[in-house]
Amino acid sequence: MDDSSKVGVIIQARMGSTRLPGKVLMKIGNTPLLKIMVDRVRQARQVAKIIVATSTSPLDDQIADFCNSNDIDSFRGSENDVLSRYYECSMLYNLDVVVRLTADCPLIDPLIIDQVISLFKESGADYAANTIPLKSNTYPDGSDVEVFSHSALTRAHTEVFDSKYREHVTFYFWKDQKSNFKTVQLLNHDDWSDFRFTIDYPEDYEVVKYLLSQLQGESAYGQLETIVKILENNPEVKKMNKEYYSGMGWGKDRIIGK
Repeated sequence: MDDSSKVGVIIQARMGSTRLPGKVLMKIGNTPLLKIMVDRVRQARQVAKIIVATSTSPLDDQIADFCNSNDIDSFRGSENDVLSRYYECSMLYNLDVVVRLTADCPLIDPLIIDQVISLFKESGADYAANTIPLKSNTYPDGSDVEVFSHSALTRAHTEVFDSKYREHVTFYFWKDQKSNFKTVQLLNHDDWSDFRFTIDYPEDYEVVKYLLSQLQGESAYGQLETIVKILENNPEVKKMNKEYYSGMGWGKDRIIGK
């Protein structure tokens, strides 16, 4: 992949979460979680553009208004066909490489974003990620980064018809063996897969709120190890959301659990 390729982060966000409605605009202090996340992503050094991709549902007018008020690029597309939302967004912003993030990961580390982008470029892969279901993951739930080429996204958009695949965007890259995409995974030096700071439930919000209170004044870049140490030193906080696991919201179709 040419270093001059335009790399864009697309953060998918919606207000209609069934588990924790409106979570992306919930506030820590006076700051919405989505703003916290975008500010962290802006520290990534290999990213040219950041776009929040939401749906055309009236419920998501709040997200579009928030982006307009905070000078954040945004895009609105299908509510359930998220694959088409990504494809149309990448076309509009003329992206060569897409970084997929979800708005329930406000403590995303921009260093990890850069590392996955570097792995993607150096490997010549179609798809790179640090957490891939069905594989041995070493990163916490809440630090998920996926990177793929626009050409791979175009193929998926054209070839995929299964509604689950279109809703979850990247299933086709790593789950469907017939797709023949080259995939690579970033592994961590330690196994931190039992840590969780994504936001799907009220307990998750409390964990993230605590972590942010402890991270005040620290740079977000390269902060993952600090977050893990805080949770290691405060086991009562880590236990607050221990009953939840990655992919739990997929119900009977879930493909990985802890």
